[in-house]
Amino acid sequence: MSSDVEFSVLPALNLPGLTSHQALVVEYTWLSMAIIVVLLAIAIISLKTVPGTLQNIFEMVVTFIEGYITEIVGKKGLRYFPLVATIFTFILVANYIGLIPGFMSPTASINTTAGMAIVVFVFYQYLGVSQKGIKYFKHFLGPIPVMAPLMIVMETISELARPVALSVRLFANIYGGEMIIKILFGLFAIGVPVIWMAWDSLITIPIQAFIFSLLTMVYVAGAVAADEGH
Repeated sequence: MSSDVEFSVLPALNLPGLTSHQALVVEYTWLSMAIIVVLLAIAIISLKTVPGTLQNIFEMVVTFIEGYITEIVGKKGLRYFPLVATIFTFILVANYIGLIPGFMSPTASINTTAGMAIVVFVFYQYLGVSQKGIKYFKHFLGPIPVMAPLMIVMETISELARPVALSVRLFANIYGGEMIIKILFGLFAIGVPVIWMAWDSLITIPIQAFIFSLLTMVYVAGAVAADEGH
């Protein structure tokens, strides 16, 4: 596994305006999306009253996501299920394909994680404005009118820090994990790198997908808090 172009199984396409590495990030993003679409198609086609392995996995993921959406936002929050489920499954698949030798995780690129973070940021800002109107911006003023000028600056910085934190946290964890595995393969034959890959597979990868999607729901909940109770 590597983020370097020369170790990629896929050839870097000549995409206008992109370097070879950036083109590969786009390609592996497409690959991640294609894998999700294919798995969903197989699961839908093979739906049974007594579910098989793949159907069981998808049902577990759906139930899990529905559970924490309801817990954070309430039952009305299930309208946001498509966004959260898409983010969770994409990050999960994108992270896991990076464990395959010769493949790379598109989430190991800050461009990918920043793109998702910006989508989340714009989405929950839109929700807040569309549901509350101009009153949505009241939280930038703080609870005490006399402190409003200071609170506007602090709240604006805090708000803008959210997409930065979302994107950097995911990128740093996945990129750092890839670099550690690459270094370990250079130092050891197979034992230690495989143990670290197992740790990544069981702990780091699912936790990072969960944290990103969980924070998405927390931000959405904050934006619509006045309209949707628990």
